[in-house]
Amino acid sequence: MDRSSLFQLIQEQLDPENTGFIAVENFTSLVEDHELQLDPSKLDMLLALVQSNEDGQVCYQELIELIIVFMCYGIMLNKWVLQTYQPDFMKSPLVYHPGHRAQVWRFFSYMFMHVGLEQLGFNALLQLMIGVPLEMVHGILRISLLYMAGVLAGSLTVSITDMRAPVVGGSGGVYALCSAHLANVVMNWAGMRCPYKLLRMILALVCMSSEVGRAVWLRFSPPLPSSGPQPSFMAHLSGAVVGISMGLLILRSYEESLQKQCTWWVIVFSFITFLLFAIFWNIFAYELLGVQIPPPP
Repeated sequence: MDRSSLFQLIQEQLDPENTGFIAVENFTSLVEDHELQLDPSKLDMLLALVQSNEDGQVCYQELIELIIVFMCYGIMLNKWVLQTYQPDFMKSPLVYHPGHRAQVWRFFSYMFMHVGLEQLGFNALLQLMIGVPLEMVHGILRISLLYMAGVLAGSLTVSITDMRAPVVGGSGGVYALCSAHLANVVMNWAGMRCPYKLLRMILALVCMSSEVGRAVWLRFSPPLPSSGPQPSFMAHLSGAVVGISMGLLILRSYEESLQKQCTWWVIVFSFITFLLFAIFWNIFAYELLGVQIPPPP
């Protein structure tokens, strides 16, 4: 039902005098009768936002506009950004699912999905607090390389160590940036003049540990029943390893050419070796080990 038809239906059935206001109970029953996809708690929130008269009736024109906007953006967020613990979430073409591992883009695109607003908020906070200053100092190319290396290592590590689990969230890339930055700060603590370096480190560590703890809890004790495993937390750990190895070298050597450093080529060779191992693992190991993968949506 679109906006104009819903507006006309309310005018004809609930507001024949065209006052612009209807009783909350009447509108709620109308929503239930027409099976609009709107949670009761969200409907209560929207009702509180619209104008009401002295009789407690609500302005249904404002309410309809709020509902349309809310549902449109809600559908977009649920499809492209957030997991809402509903089965339709796993149907997104962005999520990494072991049953769809032949679709190579999913090893990267999973970073656009998140397990709710909490994970999205943690990642956004850490990227603003750590990622933006790093990019200003070291440039977009080096930081993008580090971030994408953490993202790819995250999905590949999950495909090896947690073979039945899907993956969502940009935590692999975020943790690569954070771990590299924090390790670099520790090694160069005496020479840094930032007055808030201790506070920023504590805040970053609290956010990182809280997000990891939440990911572990969701993996093994999801709050709601689901048809398959919850997203894995191994991407967080692999991102941190990438940050400490590859990222630490990048951040420490921003005034030097990486191509001229032997250590850089050792790390690149190690990462390529891991990449090739993970590719062959995904091609052959699932069948050889007889892993029972949850059926893809």
